[in-house]
Amino acid sequence: MASRNDELLKRPLYVYDLPGEVLETLTLKADSDSVAVLPEQDEASSSRSPKDKSLNASTDSLVGSQSCSLCGLAFATLLDQRGHLKSDLHHYNLKQKLRGLKPVSEADFEKLIGDLDESLSGSDSDDSEDEDEDGRQESTLTALLKRQAKLADKKGEAEDDENEDDNAMRRRNKAKPPLIWFSSPVLPDKSYFGLYRAILTGQELRNADLVEVLRRKQVEPISVPPKPGRDGGSLPPVAYKGPHIFLCMIGGGHFAAMVVSLAPRAAASKSGTTMNREATVLAHKTFHRYTTRRKQGGSQSANDSAKGAAHSAGSSLRRYNEQALVADVRALLHDWKALLDTSELLFVRATGTTNRRTLFGPYEGQVLQHNDTRIRGFPFSTRRATQNELMRSFIELTRLKVREIDPEKEAKDAEPAVAAPAKAATPRPTKPKLSEEEETALLHTSQLQAFIRRSKLPALLSYLTNNDLTADYEFQPREQNHHAPRPLHLAASQNSPPLVLGLLTRGGANPLLRNAEGKTPFELAGDRSTRDAFRVARSELGEGKWAWDDAKVPAAMTKADAERRDEREKQDVERKEADRRMAEEERLRKEGPRVPTAAAAAGKTGRGGSGSNILGAGLAKTPQERREVEARGLTPEMRMKLERERRARAAEERLRKMRDGV
Repeated sequence: MASRNDELLKRPLYVYDLPGEVLETLTLKADSDSVAVLPEQDEASSSRSPKDKSLNASTDSLVGSQSCSLCGLAFATLLDQRGHLKSDLHHYNLKQKLRGLKPVSEADFEKLIGDLDESLSGSDSDDSEDEDEDGRQESTLTALLKRQAKLADKKGEAEDDENEDDNAMRRRNKAKPPLIWFSSPVLPDKSYFGLYRAILTGQELRNADLVEVLRRKQVEPISVPPKPGRDGGSLPPVAYKGPHIFLCMIGGGHFAAMVVSLAPRAAASKSGTTMNREATVLAHKTFHRYTTRRKQGGSQSANDSAKGAAHSAGSSLRRYNEQALVADVRALLHDWKALLDTSELLFVRATGTTNRRTLFGPYEGQVLQHNDTRIRGFPFSTRRATQNELMRSFIELTRLKVREIDPEKEAKDAEPAVAAPAKAATPRPTKPKLSEEEETALLHTSQLQAFIRRSKLPALLSYLTNNDLTADYEFQPREQNHHAPRPLHLAASQNSPPLVLGLLTRGGANPLLRNAEGKTPFELAGDRSTRDAFRVARSELGEGKWAWDDAKVPAAMTKADAERRDEREKQDVERKEADRRMAEEERLRKEGPRVPTAAAAAGKTGRGGSGSNILGAGLAKTPQERREVEARGLTPEMRMKLERERRARAAEERLRKMRDGV
């Protein structure tokens, strides 16, 4: 018998096609609903209100590590209790207690938020008070507190909650755990089967016998071709007539929707059902449009609402894509209307007001209604809207979970988590306080280094004079400036000839001083112009000023000689470039496309000067070369920004041509 049970637990248990050994032995866990006292218990026969019953019972029976005496609830596991502590019901009762008012029961809280359906759905509300600064829809608790503040004619004490937007669709089950637990003899001791509450309809949840509800949900397998849709094959009509559910996700420009049949496929093997292969997808579709602002977050419409309409090419493209995505999604929902109308449940994840209005309108021919009782949110975290993510979510929703629930073990596991914050709160050792002299030295170092890196010679010399500093000032701290410890070292390593010459001739810097590596400033120079600046300074200051040979500076050179040599080198470079162009032009005449001569171009255009332009057309830079020239000297971030703007301009040009019918 044990081996048979192990065989059952090794395969996934599909909720709508459970083995008889499991289905016949299920019993509802005594505290699976996590509520000790509920309004459903003889409400009509009791003279007390549901709030009085639940709150009075809490003083006697709801005391312990797995209960909430404030709200009058008890929980099966610590995870359920932690989920309740994050719920709107608990937060609302905490605020009630702070105001000196009595807490409310779960039923009363549901009545309080019952009038907030319209604002929470995001269907037709344009009131700015229903959204926070980021354009996100406010939570149930925030909306309730604001509404009460308006009625009382007082300033609201509403605070932002961190719940997701789809919590509005699950508000009726906020104080209840997402899973319902069942016990069975086929499971080991202290282990239970978990069923997601979201896959049950409202009528089924109100049924006292949930085990019987689960038995009625079993669906007979259907026979489906192994690869429907290929070679003319298609799904049989019975697949569309049977029970099915709709799943949809939209956010960040991504949209994915799927209609899945609940009837399992008839598998040839008796080893069980593998959901990835056995789920019958009746229809599926995904869209993606570029609508979000890269590295800045949020949709273009939300940014326009907050800061005004932008006029860049990228913003125009995002606005067009938002409208196109809305049109595509609504057209798809209209095409699937027959499947949606017959779906048992509608699972929707829509993040943000814009996405919710895309689905729930209002608009002409609207398919989804925000007050549809079949709508559910996904009771677990989901990733980007893709077909694979929808299939993963379907598998997660329709499988029985197996979990060990041991309150004592969970309490022990929770102890280190409680103790962790105390350890993290240990104060860090403080840095030693600097003296006034040390702070002044650091200030001088930062200012001088900034002037040198920006090649500000007049400002550098003025700063040295005004602060009575020499040109050989030693940067602090020494261990962080061992390579370039003084201004002349730093100017030479930065390859700045004007700074080198100015520090030597006008500032009086000493070229003999060495760094921690034993190198003079001249040895740190990286190009000829910088080295020539040392030689020019030797010529202007004279041989008797410094021991230039010890400073490794070569023979003196006048400034005129240095300029003449630079001019010769420049002419040599230009001559070599001209020779290269002539050789390239000759090669193009012989090997490449024929280039018209200057005379022919002049005869054709009637102008003598235009022929040379046509002749040089063969030597024009390619688009890739022009892009490289434009990006030269830019940082990687600036290059990425330039590339994005270039692509946006190209996209805008394509859109213009589409509008003009070119």
